[in-house]
Amino acid sequence: MRIIVADCSAEYSGRLQASLPLAKRVLLIKADNSLLIFSELGSYKPLNWMVSPCTISDITPEDGENEKVIRVSATKSTDILEVSLRHIYSDETYDLGEDPGLHKEGVEDHLQRYLAEQIERIGKGATLVRREYPTPVGPVDIMAIDGEGQHVAIEIKRHGGIDGVEQLTRYVKLLNKDPLLAPVRGMFAAQTITPQARTLATERGFSCLLLDYDEMRGAETDDLRLF
Repeated sequence: MRIIVADCSAEYSGRLQASLPLAKRVLLIKADNSLLIFSELGSYKPLNWMVSPCTISDITPEDGENEKVIRVSATKSTDILEVSLRHIYSDETYDLGEDPGLHKEGVEDHLQRYLAEQIERIGKGATLVRREYPTPVGPVDIMAIDGEGQHVAIEIKRHGGIDGVEQLTRYVKLLNKDPLLAPVRGMFAAQTITPQARTLATERGFSCLLLDYDEMRGAETDDLRLF
């Protein structure tokens, strides 16, 4: 992991055009060459970024007077992110070692457990294969078989956004390479799903499932009921 603190500006070109004016920021460069630009305030998300697969290069002017540039080029498109460094305060590299992965706690973990126990919520006749089904890019939250005998990879989020759909896309693509599993369809399950995520999921052939946490855990509600 390389972490740079610098006065910098950035230009993103390709499928979209975006720019960041000169300011003091943090650049995070991962081992897979992904580059993310963060500011002190605002959202936890980066201001701009380029993710793997991509290539990265440091361009140092021969005269030593002009700005140093870090250029990141996407492998599968013409997108380019160029970061111009005016003044570097810190440039450090750290070996973080192997990451054991995320251990899910709280509501999202409970949703996964409840859905595994109540797997017919995805459709009549469905059966559970296992939770945390392994793939080369991480575990699928739930692998199941629907009433028609087809494998279903289920990604579970508290609040479903586009990132979750992209994550599910990677899982389904890899799982469908296994002739013992294919065809595998995807299901995106969450307490809430943004309109953009629902549109993207539908476009990619995934089904969406809204999860009612209180109902799944059997909580009583204050709603009036007729018996």
